[in-house]
Amino acid sequence: MPRALITGITGQDGLYLAELLLGKGYEVFGLIRGQNNPKIDLVRQIVPRVTLLNGDLTDVSSLVRVLSIAQPDEVYNLGAISFVAYSWENASMTSDVTGKGVLNILEATRLYAGEDISKVRFYQASSSEMFGKVQDVPQRETTLLWPRSPYGVAKVFGHYMTINYRESYGLHASSGILFNHESPRRGPEFVTRKVSQAVARIKLGVQSELTLGNLDAKRDWGFAGDYVDAMWRMLQQPEGGDFVVATGETHSIRELINVAFGAVGIEDWRPFVKQDPRFMRPAEVDLLIGDPSKARDVLGWEPLVGFEELVTMMVENDVVEQTILAR
Repeated sequence: MPRALITGITGQDGLYLAELLLGKGYEVFGLIRGQNNPKIDLVRQIVPRVTLLNGDLTDVSSLVRVLSIAQPDEVYNLGAISFVAYSWENASMTSDVTGKGVLNILEATRLYAGEDISKVRFYQASSSEMFGKVQDVPQRETTLLWPRSPYGVAKVFGHYMTINYRESYGLHASSGILFNHESPRRGPEFVTRKVSQAVARIKLGVQSELTLGNLDAKRDWGFAGDYVDAMWRMLQQPEGGDFVVATGETHSIRELINVAFGAVGIEDWRPFVKQDPRFMRPAEVDLLIGDPSKARDVLGWEPLVGFEELVTMMVENDVVEQTILAR
């Protein structure tokens, strides 16, 4: 039975990845920071067969201890402070967790492997936010990185550190440069879930309007459940590498709003949507669209869920959730 350790087990990616690995017969361990983590119950509800271990990405010694207990064949580092807007409010903590935390888990993995570096494979969750002020359209693995947020800068550090461990120590290490991926498990602070929840509440008459920032920003949105499959496929390759994981399509916030309101039968959403400068980024990333050719050709991976299906899935889920809450 193969064994895997997932950091960031409480996030949408961690939950979908755990489900995938359990379905493939893995024994799965999840890293939890703090015994009072409010999402522990969620993890136990969705993936009860995962063994939870207490550790902290900012503490190398705790990571070494966790690895010695889990004895993983594969390490998936999904842990991060991942809300881009928050990274401006607390750039230092974002740098410590999202950036230096990668170095810590890489070093702990190297120490765990010892002289047999081939006994473990490592996945790093890189991000399309690393491209920032995009230098190529679409963006691919060779595109110059130009991050436009503290989060993006921290992800660049972790990305290059992963490459460095691969080249310096021979660690089977891969970075998945994942473009925006969403699901009904997405946190409410992210724009897609903010929209889907608000649309559900407006449909049910418990909310009157939705306030957003830049409606013209464009993103390459896919389904998180599809993207975790690409993560697993990377670690099954003969050698580690870097892979853009994306749909190759781009959609604006306006399109997102249009599909979301359409899912509940509201054709004209303009009376319900307001713009507020407070929700504008200090340095906006206007157009992100990935070229997933390498992932398709090398990994045999393709996204299965399209944009409209994804948005509709999220809205329908939130209509059910909000209906229950309104009772």
